[in-house]
Amino acid sequence: MATWIWIVIAVAAVIVLAVIVFGGRRAKQRRVVGQKREEAQTLRAEAEQRHRRAKERESLAQELSERADAERKEGDKAAAQAARVDPDRD
Repeated sequence: MATWIWIVIAVAAVIVLAVIVFGGRRAKQRRVVGQKREEAQTLRAEAEQRHRRAKERESLAQELSERADAERKEGDKAAAQAARVDPDRD
């Protein structure tokens, strides 16, 4: 065989190897990007769920605070009424 045929075969082999290596790197990069997207989506869903729970708890705390204020006012009214009715009052 002629020398130029061996050179062509070697160049073709190098080109095939380069295509395989670069193709493998691209495939790995795509996998990593896909995994990161999935992780980001999971983290976003978790953050949204926590945000929703925090809002619910905040709403409940506000409602309880309003109830406590109302009960405190009723207690003050009852204490004032007791003070007016008390015969031992000065």
